[in-house]
Amino acid sequence: MKRNLFALFMAGCLITACNCTPKTTIFLPETAKLAGTWELNYIIEPKIAFKDLYPQQKPTITFDAVNTMVSGNTSCNSFSGKFKVDGNTIDFTGPLAMTRKMCAEGADGEMVFTEMLPKVYTYTITNDTTLNFIMGDLPVMQFAKR
Repeated sequence: MKRNLFALFMAGCLITACNCTPKTTIFLPETAKLAGTWELNYIIEPKIAFKDLYPQQKPTITFDAVNTMVSGNTSCNSFSGKFKVDGNTIDFTGPLAMTRKMCAEGADGEMVFTEMLPKVYTYTITNDTTLNFIMGDLPVMQFAKR
């Protein structure tokens, strides 16, 4: 009798546990517009033309707004890490992890991209399609939504 009561109790607990409503994903308004993948179409570099910096592939950056994770490609290597947003300020917290492939073409572009990214402190998004990274008052990188 005790076994039957215990089995009945456990079955009730199991049924109740399976009938839970799933968690809803909550986007912070500040990060919701960043979500998705962006492709670089401008970077400030007075010495080398953009098409010469990235002859094969343009860098991309992807924001996971739910987990505040960032990932992407530098035109050769992949990178990932965390980011933090407060209003229009952005901080790529901690060092970004990056693969170490040998890049025959676009090595200069990768260096320019990886050196510029941690210097960015603010951003703007125009028409939900253009992401500008700003250093001081100067837009230094511009991305198009993919």
